[in-house]
Amino acid sequence: MAFSRWATGRLSARPELGLWLDETRAHAWDRSEMLAFLAREAPLTEDALKHQLRDLRQRVMLRTFYRDLAGLADLAEVTRVCSELAEVAVTAARDFLHADLASIHGEPLDSQGHGQRMIIVGMGKLGGLELNVSSDIDLIFVYPEDGETAGPRRLTNHEFFTRLGKRLNNVIGEATMDGFVFRVDMRLRPYGDGGPLASSFAMLEEYFYTQAREWERYAWIKGRALCGDRIDELETLRKPFVFRKYLDFGAFSAMRELHAQIRREVARKDMNDNIKLGPGGIREIEFIAQVFQLIRGGSTPALQVRPTRVILHQLDAMGLMPEQAVNELDQAYVFLRNLEHRLQYLDDAQTQNLPKNEDDRRKVAFAMGFTDWAAFMARLNGLRKKVSGHFEQVFGAPQEDQSGHPLTGLCALPDDVAEDKLENLGYGNPQEALHRLRGLLGSSRYAALPSSNKSALDSLLPPLIEVAARQPNPEQTLSRILDLLESVSRRAPYLRLLREYPQTLAQLAKLASASPWAAQYLTRQPLLLDELLDVRTLMSAPDWTLKGDELRQHLAGFEGDVERQMDELRHFKQSETFRLLAQDLAGLWTVERLSDQLSHLADLLLAQTLNLVWQHLPKRHRENPAFAVIAYGKLGGKELGYASDLDIVFLYDDAHPDAQDLYSRLAKRMNTWMSTLTPAGLLYETDLRLRPDGASGLLVSSVEAFEDYQFHQAWTWEHQALTRARFSCGSRDVGDQFEIVRRKVLCKPRDPDSLRADVLEMRQKMRDGHPNPSGLFDLKHDPGGLVDVEFAVQYLVLAHAHAHTGLAANIGNIALLGECARLGLLPAEVADAAALAYRELRREQHRVKLQGNEFARVPADLVAPHDQAVQRLWQTVFDTPPGTGTP
Repeated sequence: MAFSRWATGRLSARPELGLWLDETRAHAWDRSEMLAFLAREAPLTEDALKHQLRDLRQRVMLRTFYRDLAGLADLAEVTRVCSELAEVAVTAARDFLHADLASIHGEPLDSQGHGQRMIIVGMGKLGGLELNVSSDIDLIFVYPEDGETAGPRRLTNHEFFTRLGKRLNNVIGEATMDGFVFRVDMRLRPYGDGGPLASSFAMLEEYFYTQAREWERYAWIKGRALCGDRIDELETLRKPFVFRKYLDFGAFSAMRELHAQIRREVARKDMNDNIKLGPGGIREIEFIAQVFQLIRGGSTPALQVRPTRVILHQLDAMGLMPEQAVNELDQAYVFLRNLEHRLQYLDDAQTQNLPKNEDDRRKVAFAMGFTDWAAFMARLNGLRKKVSGHFEQVFGAPQEDQSGHPLTGLCALPDDVAEDKLENLGYGNPQEALHRLRGLLGSSRYAALPSSNKSALDSLLPPLIEVAARQPNPEQTLSRILDLLESVSRRAPYLRLLREYPQTLAQLAKLASASPWAAQYLTRQPLLLDELLDVRTLMSAPDWTLKGDELRQHLAGFEGDVERQMDELRHFKQSETFRLLAQDLAGLWTVERLSDQLSHLADLLLAQTLNLVWQHLPKRHRENPAFAVIAYGKLGGKELGYASDLDIVFLYDDAHPDAQDLYSRLAKRMNTWMSTLTPAGLLYETDLRLRPDGASGLLVSSVEAFEDYQFHQAWTWEHQALTRARFSCGSRDVGDQFEIVRRKVLCKPRDPDSLRADVLEMRQKMRDGHPNPSGLFDLKHDPGGLVDVEFAVQYLVLAHAHAHTGLAANIGNIALLGECARLGLLPAEVADAAALAYRELRREQHRVKLQGNEFARVPADLVAPHDQAVQRLWQTVFDTPPGTGTP
């Protein structure tokens, strides 16, 4: 009573409430207790309903005030109880009034003749389950379909629900001798105060896509149906309106302008002491959380939740904000919300203004745990300053006006003046750079752009010219980035991203300078520009176990939407590939370690695809498939490149009579999921021809049939391929069985001469299939190249694994060369030189590919020592020069 004049008045007017509070204060209110209170006596009249709801409200608030001030309730309890009270009250009022109206006019029917109920949408803090103790409630009334009621005194459904809404607002919001339940605010409905009180789904959808303003997307983030039927249909309207499918960086400017309007109003009304709307207040924390929801919520379901504190901690978990910033914002939010409640406890007034009189200041400071107002204000001001700092960090306005930049209007200058400026910046061929810039601005594509896109593109060019000039190859860097900008010029979100985050241009310039292939990859997948925002995340080594868990949870958010899950798998692959590419160009990976990472990524995506397809597969006879994906080729040997396809084979071990059919459907759908071209692109190209009997064989084989084939029908080249095969994903038991079969096959005795002839014959076929008329050395296929090393190692494994079983291990060509030297199968100097050559040829192949070349070919003298080392290996193993077919 010392901290609430309202509580003092209630307890004085109704002494029985003091006795009741003594008996019940130990436990928090919950929905079930509220419903039980209302169920004790069903109201017969609207006035009786009003009295009952106000009695409930007084009891809920008295106990909640007490528990909060006594330290028995935390912020979560207070906001939950207030939100549940609002839900219970409006639902009870709706049900009573609906029954009353329906008794006169009949039930409002949909097109199928079924009755309908009004959906009451709670907006703002009510929608987010964050309602404060003396808040108004923002409501929107929605019903599914237009039509008529079924009674003798018919009404249109619209009129029925409009009358219901008017009466509900009166029941909840009218101030009677018992007070009110909640003040009701309907201004967030379509068209605001001038719009209809209730809207059908069709009316709401049309409004969303033809009339709604950007700030209404922000408002609908927290929109939540408190009661009603067909809520899932309402969500299918709300979510696409609020959450764009792709990253929406236009939300920054919209939220920034909305906040500026609020700041102007605060200044006009001298509301700096308002802890909600003033600087560093509650609204700024909410804006920080919600701008990330607007930008990323469509692609990240975890950001579609409503409570502010939950969103803040999601931002930390997802690396979108630093942990310290999130902790400071969360701490400030709890302090400000607790303070808000203590301000409202005084008179049950909807206020967020700090008190002016000394007595109230003393009460508020003491209720907040401080001995005096000065100490309290020191703490409050410190928190508000931190909030304002974080707000400016997130919403700091970009330099959109480039009119003062020295390079603005460069293309309109005389040639000699413009070229001098470019040359002074470091462009070695300023004529070429100027021609490229003018080509963009004079193109038909540029002329057809909306004015806002032109403005955004124009503002990007001066800083772009500067950052490109800092690279060792300015003209090429500029041209590659202009290709990207031209490609995305009609897609405003990407231009806004680069404008909102100027630092991304510098990162983009580094990538484009280092690799035309990287620039082309980004041009094909501009969604990846988002990855440039945080260098810490971009350059962090992947934790594939953690990433697999995160991807699994992310995909679960799109349960039932196969197309979206397929797209999300592709987006994940592109993002992770791009991060590895950025790290690669920064020199953080060797070729071998990079291939390991790309192989881990492929294994992860194969496993996720298998899991998703299995979940959707009908007629399953077991919970988990007795099925495994076997990796061959580059994936099997963990030598995967950025654009490698996947050589895979499917095996199963299941005695069920339908197993062959079931796993064939599983394998076929897996292949479809991976190789179908969706709007997000391909996941992987797959090659299934290494299965038994090749393209004409069954898509899946039992382990038993696979073993029989390998021992009795397989060609030597198939056993060569088996040296690099391994279990990728699926049933570990099936994978273990495969490994047993693989080792048995590799370790069986073979006739060396026959084996040598088979390997040389296959090598000659490969050479014939890859002619090289270029005059350059083909790092992979020419004699002395990578394939020669692989064939030599495969021959050594097949020829000697029966005597040296360690050679059957899939440990990579370099390690196997070392093992052969240790066993005396190769001279150490030959093996060491060949291992070094293999590593260097792979490194050179990787470098050439990053330069965007179709073939990995270089001048022969560039790799002459390594070519010669491989030829010595070939001569030693096969007793014949490379390029000849017989020993």
